[in-house]
Amino acid sequence: MIHTLTRLFIKNSDDITNPEVRTAYGNMSGVIGIILNLCLFLSKLIAGIISSSVSVIADAFNNLSDAGSSVVTFIGFKLARKPADREHPFGHGRYEYVAGLGISVVILLVGFELIINSVQKIFTPNVDTGFSVISLIILIASVCVKAWMYLFNKILSKKINSNTLRAASLDSLTDCIATSVVILGLVISYLWGINIDGYLGVAVALFILFTGVNTMRDSISPLLGNPPDEDMVSEIRDTVLAENEIIGVHDLIVHDYGIGRCIISLHAELSDKMSLIEAHDVIDRTEKLLEQKFRCMATIHLDPIAADDMEFLALKNVVADKLCEIDNAFSIHDFRAVRGERTKLIFDLAVPYECKISDEKIRMLATDKIKSINQNYEPIIQIEKLYSGCL
Repeated sequence: MIHTLTRLFIKNSDDITNPEVRTAYGNMSGVIGIILNLCLFLSKLIAGIISSSVSVIADAFNNLSDAGSSVVTFIGFKLARKPADREHPFGHGRYEYVAGLGISVVILLVGFELIINSVQKIFTPNVDTGFSVISLIILIASVCVKAWMYLFNKILSKKINSNTLRAASLDSLTDCIATSVVILGLVISYLWGINIDGYLGVAVALFILFTGVNTMRDSISPLLGNPPDEDMVSEIRDTVLAENEIIGVHDLIVHDYGIGRCIISLHAELSDKMSLIEAHDVIDRTEKLLEQKFRCMATIHLDPIAADDMEFLALKNVVADKLCEIDNAFSIHDFRAVRGERTKLIFDLAVPYECKISDEKIRMLATDKIKSINQNYEPIIQIEKLYSGCL
């Protein structure tokens, strides 16, 4: 059914990096979510009134908040589709992340309100909490609907790599669990006369708050800046190195302005024997290739290296091996040797974020390692953090 809906409402559904296609996925998820959640809200509200159950009513308002979240999802994907303008030269793709943040705020507000009402119910319980077969059937049906919505949004989120839809799927899964708890409470109250309605209302509210916190975390993370996806990094590397003249790649950074809207910057190593015009043609051709393949803006910095100087390359390898004795994750690039009475070795040392050694200590240890090769070497080291996307 999910595949049929996708084919029916989304043209070119496999072109997932196309902002138009992503918007169509978001619109479909939002509209279906609004319709189903409003239906669930009304049916559960009726069931809660019939059974005089605060936990059922709490669950109903949870679905109402889900409908509001679906509206936010719909609007977020619509705004993300807007083209670049003077105020936002890189487009509006991050509206999708802002939409996820808005969903989390709505969920948290509803959760706090419901937990207050449920605690009040614990201290002032309604001893006449009733049991209705119709209410039970409605709740069981809602679990089935939410299970389908979980699978629906999970499949779509994986398809287009969307944190917003991933949060929606998690919200639906949490609703399945919460409603199952409510059903359990109604059955227990009916069979044994134990009124745990208020406590189950608190449990439902805690589930809502848990979902809100997770959604907020997942939405804030890309706004702050995530490392690029490892598969994307490998694909960029393979694309660049497909140019025979490019020897190596490093300092790759992907600036994310929303899926399908990014800026890629990197350093490409070419032989210093190439003319400036030849090197520029290679870089220009590679930038255009990246822009076409990843729908991005690409900027490549040229690093000339002595690819044919075997003595130089051997020295670079010896220095790299020595520095790896400090930490296996260390790597070097932009390596140059200025020969004289004391040979200056100038290079950048890439250090992973996990390394707990201070930059000054690293520089001191690296200097000692290099001087152990030759006392006449004078290292000039620029230390930089190794991004997850660096190559």
